[in-house]
Amino acid sequence: MFSKLPSVGTTIFTVMSNLAREHNAINLSQGFPDYAVSPVLINYVSKAMQDGFNQYAPMIGLPELRNVLSEKIRKIYDSSVDPQTEITITPGGTYAIYTAFTTILRPGDEVIVLEPAYDSYIPNIETNGAKAICIPLLYPDYSVDWEAVKAAINSSTKAIIINSPHNPTGYVWTEEDMQILDTITKDTSIYILSDEVYEHITLDGRKHESVLKYPSLFARSFVIFSFGKVFHTTGWKMGYCVAPADMMKEFRKIHQFLCFTVNTPMQVGLAKFLTHEEEYLGLPAFFEKKRDLFLDLMKDLPFTIHQKASGSYFQLVGYEKINDMPDKEFAFWLTKEYGVATIPVSAFNHNGRDDKLIRFCFAKKDETLEEACGRLKGLG
Repeated sequence: MFSKLPSVGTTIFTVMSNLAREHNAINLSQGFPDYAVSPVLINYVSKAMQDGFNQYAPMIGLPELRNVLSEKIRKIYDSSVDPQTEITITPGGTYAIYTAFTTILRPGDEVIVLEPAYDSYIPNIETNGAKAICIPLLYPDYSVDWEAVKAAINSSTKAIIINSPHNPTGYVWTEEDMQILDTITKDTSIYILSDEVYEHITLDGRKHESVLKYPSLFARSFVIFSFGKVFHTTGWKMGYCVAPADMMKEFRKIHQFLCFTVNTPMQVGLAKFLTHEEEYLGLPAFFEKKRDLFLDLMKDLPFTIHQKASGSYFQLVGYEKINDMPDKEFAFWLTKEYGVATIPVSAFNHNGRDDKLIRFCFAKKDETLEEACGRLKGLG
């Protein structure tokens, strides 16, 4: 049978979560919390259902949700975004990334991808007949090799996809990073896809440098966000895309034939819940406490912390003091023998580059992190 993705199998996230279930392991692999969603948000969504908001929402999303998002963007990023023409509600961030790529890509186009990278990027690019040009981030802090990016740009470069705070490394882009990106793409026809689903999870006082803060960058960008990452509701698959009106017009042409519209009662609930600003403004302190607890629990284990996560809710660790297995083999072994599931970082590299690193998700209850690290004490 013909395949558009002949080299692609089941994602590592599904593989590791299935393995965790099979071996009754604690799942620190896939990026989802195991603590409760705010009961206030649950009640808002439940009331919306009871009040009859159960039919199709407008294709671009409920106006009350788009309006509150526009106001949030104005307050946080000092950016004026038209809720009618520049915001579209989507069934998750991954969907929005695919739709943005499908909007702009044609066969023969090239997209610069900075690796390690979220695993949907390259399949999205290749499904649209384009080619991913992969550039390694600089180990061990995973900052951007800007000279390599400049060297990769040519007449076929259609887009650059960026991700900050970064999954899987936890790197947070700086103002300097954004200014360099602006400089090298200014006066070109290169689009920017900015994956900002972890926008509120920045640690140690760092600030999220959204594309929305830079008018000349935003003028050629699709900016992707996730309610699931912000409000601990990954299973709801709710997100949104922000883009200039002319680009969003084309995005919506594709969107209307992919899903047409998005869950109505959840849009109603989210519109109300977003007025509780403390729920997302408090996330840096919340996750910094989680990270610090996890690192404290890990300090006597034979793992190497090359760099503390600066953002997102993932921490990379090295295992060279334990054995010299390939990282995927090590992740399988750790799950089966010690009952803790992780993600091998080579899964985020198109060529399987193996730096002997695994990724832990610390967006878990304190007792979950304590039990997981208790199981790992047998390592050393």
